[in-house]
Amino acid sequence: MTTLVWANKQQKLDKAVKAKVYDFLDKLQTNDALPGLHIEPMQKPVDARVRTGRVDQQWRAVLFKVPQKDDVAYFYMGTWNHDEAIDLARKMTISVNPVGGFTEVSYVEEPETDDEDVVVEPTDTADTLSLLESWGYTLEHLTDQLGLARATARAAAAAPDEEALLEVAVRVGGWQGEALGYLVDGLSIEDIREKFGLNTPVEQDADATEDEKILRGLEHPTAQAAFAYIEGQEELQRVIEAQDFGAWRVFLHPEQRKYATAHYNGAFRLSGGAGTGKTVVLVHRARNLWRENPQARVVLTTYTRNLADMLRANLQQLDPGVPIASKLGAPGVYITNIDALVSQVLKEAGTEISTAAQQVLGRPATHVTSRPDGDTWETAISAAGDGLPDNLRSPSFFAAEYAMVVLPRRVVSRAGYFSASRAGRGVALNRALRSKVWSVIDAYRASGKVFSKVDWEESVAIAAEHLTLSSMSGHLADHVLVDEGQDLTPVRWQLLRALVAEGPDDLFIAEDSHQRIYGQRVVLGQYGIRIVGRSQRLTLNYRTTEQNLEWAVGVLSGADFSDVEGDAATVAGYHSARSGPSPALVPCNNDAAEFDEIAARIRGWLEAKDVEPEAIAVLVRSNRQAARVVSALGERGVDARSIDGHAKIGTGTPVVLTMHRAKGTEFSKVVLAGVAEGAVPAAVGSEKYDADAYEDAMLRERSLLYVAATRARDELVVTWSGTRSDLIGAKS
Repeated sequence: MTTLVWANKQQKLDKAVKAKVYDFLDKLQTNDALPGLHIEPMQKPVDARVRTGRVDQQWRAVLFKVPQKDDVAYFYMGTWNHDEAIDLARKMTISVNPVGGFTEVSYVEEPETDDEDVVVEPTDTADTLSLLESWGYTLEHLTDQLGLARATARAAAAAPDEEALLEVAVRVGGWQGEALGYLVDGLSIEDIREKFGLNTPVEQDADATEDEKILRGLEHPTAQAAFAYIEGQEELQRVIEAQDFGAWRVFLHPEQRKYATAHYNGAFRLSGGAGTGKTVVLVHRARNLWRENPQARVVLTTYTRNLADMLRANLQQLDPGVPIASKLGAPGVYITNIDALVSQVLKEAGTEISTAAQQVLGRPATHVTSRPDGDTWETAISAAGDGLPDNLRSPSFFAAEYAMVVLPRRVVSRAGYFSASRAGRGVALNRALRSKVWSVIDAYRASGKVFSKVDWEESVAIAAEHLTLSSMSGHLADHVLVDEGQDLTPVRWQLLRALVAEGPDDLFIAEDSHQRIYGQRVVLGQYGIRIVGRSQRLTLNYRTTEQNLEWAVGVLSGADFSDVEGDAATVAGYHSARSGPSPALVPCNNDAAEFDEIAARIRGWLEAKDVEPEAIAVLVRSNRQAARVVSALGERGVDARSIDGHAKIGTGTPVVLTMHRAKGTEFSKVVLAGVAEGAVPAAVGSEKYDADAYEDAMLRERSLLYVAATRARDELVVTWSGTRSDLIGAKS
């Protein structure tokens, strides 16, 4: 049977064409000599291996035919209209990179000039130096050390400034475009060689034929980011039907592949901005851990149910053969959000939970599912808060103090609270104030005891304590993988720490402190998770364009973010390999005018027919605002659907959802609506009990807008009526 190798070429083909492509490739895998395939060589091609095949009268597949020992391999490059396919095929060539020894495809617009004919005159002044020359790089650095194509290297070496060099990077694309982008970001040649595995080239046999070298070159991680073997008809059908196969399913960047497959001596942290592929790495890592040990108990978890559902769907699409465990502690990959995981721990614990409750609350409790009323903190403050300063008579202060200090440190007495560390809490409390604060906490707990109520944070702490106490007889997981780690609270981290024994590959954490839209700042070292020296960062955005990314990062500017190790978080080097239109910022005189603008934009996108309706989204700050937008669009003849809770996005219409609900999603066209003063940021007056708490709340608001803006793959529009939000300042 013919071997089929699929190239990472993201194409949007309609369903009818996809069906024909599947039929064509299915037949090709079975018998490439079938006359209806019309596998034909080109006239005067750059590469004699190139072929085209007839998908139908209009569409042609472009292929490379590479003989191998027992049969033949076809590299499927994509499907285009007849004339375009012929033109592309004539310019394509497949070869082995001389530095990395890996397989790559390039386009040759014009014949290369022989090196002997090129005379590079020395420059006399700094004013005439190109950008890379001014940085000390020569043409030979780009070709001999990075392995860039000579035409690409010449264009890059001639670029006078960063903008011109980035233009070359975007035009070239692929790994070579990424490498040029890293140069702009200030990475050294050695750093870039490390990212693309150039220090560990494929060992090619000197006596091998060029075809044999091409096939051997597929073993390199950089080639595996561009090509994937397709095994059988079932695999082929999944490839054809998947809407975004090339973006994440198989084609890992060499750096991503390293993190997905490497082994670590303890907990590891992978950080990176929105769209850099952290979730992709987690999904692949879960699959790889199971492949290495089918009896392994792998837990893959995140903060929200929506994101957990997405992780499950992605893993099943990646490899339907990976068993999804139905319960905690079973072999396979157990995927759930963190609070559902807590519920299962509590359920399985039964009456044994009473011992853990004693450690957390200072009293036994066997029923931990009945929640207190929403005003219980207000009641406790009224009953026991005499003498507290006004700024501390705040339910927000007490909820945070309880979650960040009392519960994670298992404080059960006034004396224990006096000695408890409050590092990072901002507002200072002397002994007298601590005593008054404890009186309120004591009243809150007394109410819980009287009415047999346990709040959710208490339940999480109890579950964590139960796992800690029961760990002497064994842990429930061999590996724990955490997505969106920046949103987890201390007691949730304690639960994850207790879930798996400390040791090799125990915890793998993906997080981005700039996307923290829930909870308080946390330093993991305080909760038994030591990752010092085992932390790396991804910087290449695969989702959005450079223009959208620049605008989104601008929302974060001027604010100080810290990561889960307590260090300053940075966006330095964060960039995209894609280019597109600049975000459109649209001020409106009133709400009606804003709704008119949104409706007109959506109608224009739909009429252009270059995007599916469900790839259009309007993101807003609240569910109430979402309902207003859906109603207003309907009045203007635009059908849209509101997505809230755990509802699936579905197909067929544009969607409207909150910025929080949009976490983990992506759309081609995005409107950020209602980004006005008083709406974004939302009111955070309850956090004004302390300057640090208020600043932290404002950081979460910045992060939320950043998250929303980075949902856009191609086009971003920002609208508001009245005065624009301070978070976007005067950007245009």
